[in-house]
Amino acid sequence: MKKIKWVLLIGITVSLLFSCLVVVTAAEMTAEEIINKRDDNEYFETAQMEAEMIIASGSRIITKTMDALTDKQNSLVEFTNSQDRGTKFLKREDDLWMFFPDAEEIIKISGHMLNQGMMGSDFSYQDVMESDKLTDLYDFKIIGEEEFDGRPCYVLEGIAREGVKVSYYRRVSWVDKERFIGLKEELYAQSGRILKETKVNIIEEIEGRWVPTNSVMENKLRKDTYTQFILIQINFNPEIPEETFSLQNLR
Repeated sequence: MKKIKWVLLIGITVSLLFSCLVVVTAAEMTAEEIINKRDDNEYFETAQMEAEMIIASGSRIITKTMDALTDKQNSLVEFTNSQDRGTKFLKREDDLWMFFPDAEEIIKISGHMLNQGMMGSDFSYQDVMESDKLTDLYDFKIIGEEEFDGRPCYVLEGIAREGVKVSYYRRVSWVDKERFIGLKEELYAQSGRILKETKVNIIEEIEGRWVPTNSVMENKLRKDTYTQFILIQINFNPEIPEETFSLQNLR
């Protein structure tokens, strides 16, 4: 009888220790640490890239190609597909301009225009403007753990920090536990209405970091539309001359 009691006692003790270990393991990382790792992986000092956007609206599909130079605060993008060749946009800190070669005109994008789809895509100009790290814009908390596309993920909720201007008041992110890449994101208005959803289709390891090279944005306020963004080539940390991000360079 004593032997049975000891066996039961040992079994209960082992179970309790295992439960404690699971709790400690789950609590090893805070929401802030997870998002910091995501920021460290996804953000960079400078980059030179070639990409394309596939814009689908019902049965109509349009492909736009582009070259881009970017740093922490600025971006210069030039469209290279035949229909838009020579069209450029320049983001310089909190300002955005576009140059249209047919009209030989530079237009500043501001106010309500920032919420419009960039070149007819599901990405708004405001989406392009937000280059700050997520930890600078939102307060995050862990709300669960789930698998997405076969990958274990942390599920985090971010609420816009008070006094910070953002496009989306709330965002729910599925962050890969191993690679610390956002695999899925739901973007909400303050009213609670979902506005957009992004999903990553392909991730590649490039220069020692995990990079989403194929992703899809859906505008939930529009029907039968999506925009696929494909990163064809990227070089990290190239030297970019200061005059690159100037209005003179738009023409």
